[in-house]
Amino acid sequence: MEATQKHMIQEGSSMFYHQPSSVKQMDLSVQTFDSYCTLESSSGTKSHPCLNNKNNSSSTTSFSSNESPISQANNNNNLSRFNNHSPDENNNSPLSGSSATNNNETELSLMLKDLETAMMEPDLDNSFNHQGGFGQQHRVVSTAMYRSMEMISRGDLKGVLYECAKAVENYDLEMTDWLISQLQQMVSVSGEPVQRLGAYMLEGLVARLASSGSSIYKALRCKDPTGPELLTYMHILYEACPYFKFGYESANGAIAEAVKNESFVHIIDFQISQGGQWVSLIRALGARPGGPPKVRITGIDDPRSSFARQGGLELVGQRLGKLAEMCGVPFEFHGAALCCTEVEIEKLGVRNGEALAVNFPLVLHHMPDESVTVENHRDRLLRLVKRLSPNVVTLVEQEANTNTAPFLPRFVETMNHYLAVFESIDVKLARDHKERINVEQHCLAREVVNLIACEGVEREERHEPLGKWRSRFHMAGFKPYPLSSYVNATIKGLLESYSEKYTLEERDGALYLGWKNQPLITSCAWR
Repeated sequence: MEATQKHMIQEGSSMFYHQPSSVKQMDLSVQTFDSYCTLESSSGTKSHPCLNNKNNSSSTTSFSSNESPISQANNNNNLSRFNNHSPDENNNSPLSGSSATNNNETELSLMLKDLETAMMEPDLDNSFNHQGGFGQQHRVVSTAMYRSMEMISRGDLKGVLYECAKAVENYDLEMTDWLISQLQQMVSVSGEPVQRLGAYMLEGLVARLASSGSSIYKALRCKDPTGPELLTYMHILYEACPYFKFGYESANGAIAEAVKNESFVHIIDFQISQGGQWVSLIRALGARPGGPPKVRITGIDDPRSSFARQGGLELVGQRLGKLAEMCGVPFEFHGAALCCTEVEIEKLGVRNGEALAVNFPLVLHHMPDESVTVENHRDRLLRLVKRLSPNVVTLVEQEANTNTAPFLPRFVETMNHYLAVFESIDVKLARDHKERINVEQHCLAREVVNLIACEGVEREERHEPLGKWRSRFHMAGFKPYPLSSYVNATIKGLLESYSEKYTLEERDGALYLGWKNQPLITSCAWR
């Protein structure tokens, strides 16, 4: 997630519905639906030449109730298929309190009755049952179908998404095809929070099924918004939710406390983005009793982030330099356009006699660990930083467990975590806010698709709960640096301007920011 946020705004990502035509599509179709709800389908994959020219139309995955997901050329907004199902525009969503049509209600009712009759037949297991024949297999399919139809009839979108994820994991193409056609009627990028998130999760499932997750993820910049547009989206999200301000202010508080008596301060920011985090700290240091210290910032960022800035890291240095001059703070900036996996000590420019602060803002979960590569950059980076003997190291991360979790538990974790985020967005951004859809597409959807569609080195979103981060820091030789009561008071004051549904908890020297008592972001410090 990010607004001026460091990991979510890292790249100017285009909406993932603009798929390159090189993406393989799984051709699934429901051909029959008899009284026992047995499904016949055909499957296959097709590859197409990649369209690299941005003037060419992008290929998108589209849905219809009677057709399989297919790749179609579309120069318009590729989300229109979901917009058409908004509960604000019509009453065809199960989550809006009514079924899609009266015919759909009747059809579901009849199918449920047929399934009940079929499942009660005493000789079902005896029909064609040699070598695990028709009877046993038929009952399994019928039970799953019956359970799914019950969920659909009562508008349980989360339950239907989970059933579809199970079908995808089990390569049950008939069940998957049918559930996709049903989910297309339930999700909407302009609906309730669960419907909006459901649209992106459904796209992730289709991409996973077609083994095109990595292709989609890599091609998200095929039709980027302009730099100013992306910055606008990020700023809207930054103002709508306190998550990123929480991360910035808690980390800055810990750094200010650790260097309060130092004359030379060097900050290494492992994802500086626009540099917005350091505005409040530079101002605070400029007003420090006894005079400000000399401040040097080394800003590391993925070279691709220059798109959002509309320029290189030197622009960040210029802006911060002007601010520091206004505040009377002697200032120096060094930009390092590197991926964190490429960082080595000699590239950080550490000097003797400086108080060193290292900042990890929503970035370490992008580092592959021992479960992905033998290099284990996640722990390698922590050991490298420990060799620098920093005064303080700040860590801000999403409180989620998606790193090594198998697909289904990761699917559920993704759904629960991001649903809370989508719900919190509704507090500040009205359903009819003209930019809300763009904000969610460009700042959140990319992460959701990556978590669901990708595996191995292609899956960059690998969150861990704070307990696991504690173990990693301890193994690297760090000790906790508890956040001060002043930091806690600052964050509490910040939350007063937001909804009372946000929660703040201090536990073992760390801060947990949550929505309705569900922790979403954690902040802690080490030395």
